[in-house]
Amino acid sequence: MKILCLLLVGLAGCSASRSREWAHHGAPMFSDLTVREMKAVRAYLHGIPEMQLTNARSKTLKKNSILLMELHVPKKHEALRALDRGQAKPPREARVIIQFGNQTKPNITEYIVSPLPSPNSHRVKTFKGNKPIQFESRPITAVEYDHIIAILTKITTKAHKLLFETTGGFSFTNCSDRCLTFSDIAPRGLGPGERSSWIMLQKFVEGYFIHPVGFEVLVNHKDLDPENWTVEKVWYNSMYFDSVEELVEKYESGGVEKIKLPDHDENDLYSTYIPRGQSNTPTDIHGPKLVEPQGPRYHIDRNFVEYAGWSFAYRVRSSAGLQVFDLRFNGERIAYEISLQEAIAFYAGDTPAAMQTKYIDAGWAMGTSTFELAPGIDCPEIATFVDLYHYYDTDKPVHHKNALCIFEMTTAMPLRRHFNSNFQGGYNFYGGLENTVLVLRTTSTVYNYDYIWDFLFYQNGVVEVKVSATGYIHATFFTPNGLHYGTRVYNYVLGNLHTHLIHYKVDLDIAGRANSFETLDLKFVNFTNPWSPQNFVVQSKLHRTEHKTERSAAFRFGKKFPRYVHFKNPNEKNKWGHEKSYRIQLNSHAHSVLPRGWREENGISWSRYPLAVTRHKDSEATSSSIYTQNNPWEPEVSFEDYIRNNEDIVNQDLVAWVTVGFLHVPHSEDIPNTATPGNAVGFFLRPFNFFDEDPSLASRSTVIVRQGKDGKPKVQRWTPEVIGHCVTDKPFFYNGTYAGV
Repeated sequence: MKILCLLLVGLAGCSASRSREWAHHGAPMFSDLTVREMKAVRAYLHGIPEMQLTNARSKTLKKNSILLMELHVPKKHEALRALDRGQAKPPREARVIIQFGNQTKPNITEYIVSPLPSPNSHRVKTFKGNKPIQFESRPITAVEYDHIIAILTKITTKAHKLLFETTGGFSFTNCSDRCLTFSDIAPRGLGPGERSSWIMLQKFVEGYFIHPVGFEVLVNHKDLDPENWTVEKVWYNSMYFDSVEELVEKYESGGVEKIKLPDHDENDLYSTYIPRGQSNTPTDIHGPKLVEPQGPRYHIDRNFVEYAGWSFAYRVRSSAGLQVFDLRFNGERIAYEISLQEAIAFYAGDTPAAMQTKYIDAGWAMGTSTFELAPGIDCPEIATFVDLYHYYDTDKPVHHKNALCIFEMTTAMPLRRHFNSNFQGGYNFYGGLENTVLVLRTTSTVYNYDYIWDFLFYQNGVVEVKVSATGYIHATFFTPNGLHYGTRVYNYVLGNLHTHLIHYKVDLDIAGRANSFETLDLKFVNFTNPWSPQNFVVQSKLHRTEHKTERSAAFRFGKKFPRYVHFKNPNEKNKWGHEKSYRIQLNSHAHSVLPRGWREENGISWSRYPLAVTRHKDSEATSSSIYTQNNPWEPEVSFEDYIRNNEDIVNQDLVAWVTVGFLHVPHSEDIPNTATPGNAVGFFLRPFNFFDEDPSLASRSTVIVRQGKDGKPKVQRWTPEVIGHCVTDKPFFYNGTYAGV
């Protein structure tokens, strides 16, 4: 019997070792494109004569050029052959977006280029239903912005006197240190095929997002010849004009009330980070620091990470952002993919720019806005910092230094603890376990807003997915009527109300791919008291609902949401006979942003549901696209289509689509910036009968204290004590630049 037990232990160890080896072997399938691969793909495509590709940064809009290049993730069943059986990995491929502007009918076409790193073939990639990509739905490029600046130069030259007098000496050109800048608003029109943008002028100072000057202009820039661009409307001091000339004429003749902003005081620049006010914190004493007394306890090999039983692969998708693949705990897969899909901020206001602002951030290539992280602020000094490379609206890969970080931290909250009193002034025992987690973090600064994206991995098999919002509010010029849509935060500045919604794809594989979905809630029961028949007992009883179709598992905002939602494997049970499952627990204050089916809402139909469950399909890889921002009315990716066929979800490979978010009514404390406390939302993946007991029992960081017979404490621990302290010997350094390589 003893020999049999040893054999079984050996087989289990062998299986765990093999599982780890296969996970490590498969991780590169999900790694972002390398610089070498990007350059090879560019050279290959530029070498195809019929494509007639030119540089993305050449000044004309009538050109064929590469807009975006990123990894094309293999099909799930192909990837699993490598991850679960150690077989050869499928060839690496690149997804490439090309804008063909130099032809009779301009279009956007996506290609899959392979094999990498030495491509020799390409094929067209289509969306579900073979929906064509409207050329007007493409994102704005740097070259198009150059032309927008050119037309703004003409506009502001005509309105120079008005702007100069309004702002107290600021102008758009020839301005030295008193310049104007702008923010452009999306979507760019009121229906498909349009490309007209409201543009709001601001003072170009630190934090210019909260320095609107009360001048907004609607520019039609659909034509590929900027000479044909036109001004459709102008807004100034709550009045609309059909042209700049009309505004100037009425301004001079007294037909419009003039605005005079307060004099600009360099010493009262409310939008800067420069400290002001009374501080009660000593400035010569440092606050607490995170340290690793004996070095890191996690391991990183390129995009493969291991920590305390966890292993996963990660990437930062240029269009949408942070993703985790093949997430395992103790060698057993919990999720095949957890990935950020989209982030939106829909606004309201009294000015046209505010009314029109419905930001859909993948349309701004949210994943490429991963800029340098500051040690000791964005991430602890002891973090491992990772460089990222993106190819978007460029002619060579762009290097983003220290744009992702990985670190272990203590939460300063015990994972669990108990003080067992003897109720006589002493105790029987104290037991506690410190709570340390591994954090995977990057940020997206999409113009004014900063999103901090986190994955946190706990020792007890729990994963937390979180986003914290900070950065500048999107502010417009204050009007009295604007108080219906926000808060006055400074002279002539209105902080506009808006709702942030974030969408995630969570492809769970709980003890295998054959999963089912159930909800658990409570209902009251009333029955005769068994020991006192003249009385009744009223109490709660578990009420389980197994959802059998996609439509029944799509929960609408505004409806009651079940308190427990479980993804389970009906064929795998724990030691106690319960089906192995994981629970999704939301930390969110989200609500819908537009009525169902209302114009722009069609592009974000995922926002109808805090949770929706579908069967996995490779053709339903994402819930949004880079084109939705500029064509939300007829989107290339319609999430509602994923649910419409109402497929069976019992014993199937399931995907959870999770929406989290919050309403933000700006307030004076958002000046200069929105702070992260209270502005973090996300969700937890928590084991529910997946294990036989809490897996963090394996942690040797536990401390037990018992009271000896002599009354002295007897400490039992499994790790050495750490006495003393240490902090990094590297001075603070931050560069902040990024460039092509």
